[in-house]
Amino acid sequence: MEYTNPDALVSTEWLAEHLDAPDVRVIDATFHLPHADRNAREEFEFRHIPGAVYFNIDEIADTSTALPHMLPSPEKFSSNVRKLGLGDGSRIVVYDSNGGFMAACRVWWTFRYFGCRDIAVLDGGLPKWTKEDRPVEEGPAMPQERHFTPSMNNTLVKNLDQMLANLDSHKFQVVDARSEGRFSGVDHEPRPTEKRGHIPGSINLPFVKMMNPKDNFTFKSAGELQALVDEAGIDLSRPITASCGSGVTASVTAFALYLLGHEDVAVYDGSWAEWGDHTDTPIGP
Repeated sequence: MEYTNPDALVSTEWLAEHLDAPDVRVIDATFHLPHADRNAREEFEFRHIPGAVYFNIDEIADTSTALPHMLPSPEKFSSNVRKLGLGDGSRIVVYDSNGGFMAACRVWWTFRYFGCRDIAVLDGGLPKWTKEDRPVEEGPAMPQERHFTPSMNNTLVKNLDQMLANLDSHKFQVVDARSEGRFSGVDHEPRPTEKRGHIPGSINLPFVKMMNPKDNFTFKSAGELQALVDEAGIDLSRPITASCGSGVTASVTAFALYLLGHEDVAVYDGSWAEWGDHTDTPIGP
């Protein structure tokens, strides 16, 4: 079994061969949770893939809300990515230092929401790249500004009202990418919330199960991903919305299902950071 959309995932070999292509642009999307006590921008300036620019999901976001890294307005997004040299006609490859997942998939999903389809995730990310002794550089990025035209695809995002309405309508399946302990309410959230547990009727498929932890967190094969989907009871013929703690690892689910050909998986942008603190939200089963 092969990926239906293999171009969304590029290997380190492919990027090394195309790094100097005039239309290729590389993004470092490294993100750390607040308790990690790490500075992703400083890490970028210390070491990154040559030519990469740094995309901060907490800055290129709607900063008027207390919820973390929510989607920005099209004006803010296009203004920021233009300054990063990411424009129309670019072939974008995004990675992070956590392997092939986390914020790399969040940035992939964000660009797709704003109409960019020529974007891929680097399988294995910076860890695989450096393990193979491929070149890196240091210092801040100095890109040339390029024009970016946003075109929102609102089918790729869900808000709280839509999630609440779905409790009765069951129009779409909800797949929760958090760990089993967080889904069941046994474990605390990295961002503490008033409630623990899960959205009623949601399906738990932890995003880490879709990765190969012994191989720099590369993505599992199409057959392995399909087996996980089948085991979880997810019906790929029906609409799906992915959720997690704050909309980051939900994007890993959206990306993995995109590889399998399910191209319109939405992300609940507020995820548990919103649901777990809202007064009107019920908790599973």
